[in-house]
Amino acid sequence: MTKTNSYWDASVEALSRSELDALQLERLKQTVQHASLSPFYKKKLGDVSEHLSSLQSVSDIRKLPFTTKADLRNEYPYGFLSVSKDELVRLHVSSGTTGQATAIFYTRADLETWADLLARCMYMAGARPGDTFQNLTGYGLFTGGLGFHYGAERLGMLTIPAGAGNSKRQIQLMKDFSTSVIHIIPSYALLLMPIMTEMGIDPRRDLSLRLAFVGAEPYSEEVRRRIEDFYGIRVFNSYGLSELNGPGVAFECPEQTGMHVWEDAYLVEIIDPRTLEPVPDGVYGELVLTSIKREGMPIIRYRTKDLTRIIPGDCPCGRVHRRLDRMQGRSDDMFIIKGVNIFPVQVEQVLMNISEVGNNYVIVLREENSIDTMIVRVEVNDRIFVEDMRQLQRIQKKIAHELRGELLVTPMVELVEPNSLPKSEGKAIRLIDERKK
Repeated sequence: MTKTNSYWDASVEALSRSELDALQLERLKQTVQHASLSPFYKKKLGDVSEHLSSLQSVSDIRKLPFTTKADLRNEYPYGFLSVSKDELVRLHVSSGTTGQATAIFYTRADLETWADLLARCMYMAGARPGDTFQNLTGYGLFTGGLGFHYGAERLGMLTIPAGAGNSKRQIQLMKDFSTSVIHIIPSYALLLMPIMTEMGIDPRRDLSLRLAFVGAEPYSEEVRRRIEDFYGIRVFNSYGLSELNGPGVAFECPEQTGMHVWEDAYLVEIIDPRTLEPVPDGVYGELVLTSIKREGMPIIRYRTKDLTRIIPGDCPCGRVHRRLDRMQGRSDDMFIIKGVNIFPVQVEQVLMNISEVGNNYVIVLREENSIDTMIVRVEVNDRIFVEDMRQLQRIQKKIAHELRGELLVTPMVELVEPNSLPKSEGKAIRLIDERKK
């Protein structure tokens, strides 16, 4: 099999499982050897020849140590470099809002690999040369903007680097240039809906949209359906993280039965975050990733903190690259109320299934009289506020009852008017923890 173009590579995308396993083992050994050139892995791995001799199959990756976010922070900025600085052509830096920032470096070959992976993702989902692609996410140090941008150009789409924000202009660009494919975070896709309605724009009638690539923050299947129904498009889940290049780690095919991990570039594990032992396919746990096609800054067994599972069985599309389920949240996003573990996405799944609920909500955690309380503030549709108080009380009780059924605790529910909760053209803030630390 040969590579036929820059966005469809039969030599890796149509491999059998045994061929893919062999390729992964070869690249894992190369990665371990190369990573040992970095200051961090030189200390972490010690005698690299012992590690290489122990790698007889892909499953032997469990013999290698984990890498954590704390390691990346402690080694900031250059501790993970496996090449000299004069071979680097790009860096991205995390925001550092929850601690020391982390820096991610790329060689020219790394950027080419990244663009190829994104082009492969978008082509698999149905994007084609001749489409017009509008990128509605941030550029700069955020990996999502530039990653999708270069992937779209690699595929051959007319690419509009719109960036985030300036919503009315975004909509006008879609109309003027017949945008057919977009990249957008889910909360911003929801935010644009009332703005389009206000402008008198019906996306099904007035725009040419057909595909949306959505990621960067956890969201539920119910939100996907809302976006698809309003815009009249197909929405594809995307997964990536800056430590492992950025977007393009995993992506949905047209079957939409999970996100294929590009296993020629990444090794995937799911572990129990408490025992650190692997869990069987189909069981939820923490995602661990290893880059096996990276020059500047290879990373081995990175604990992502993202919670998902490997979907068992074969995908009807015919690809053997393993599939990840939708991210259920992050292990560090989980909060505990009355002894119950809760993830914000569980709240969203309930709210977005209730027709009277709008597109915005926030969870507030407070400590009252030494007891933790959970408040869910929910925007409801306009018509609710012109109806009588009994109707409002009915909706409030319905939401509380549905949340109780899902969460096993009963939160306080506050109904608020449309557009009254804070909105952001970046990632949505769904959880505010006001409890004493």
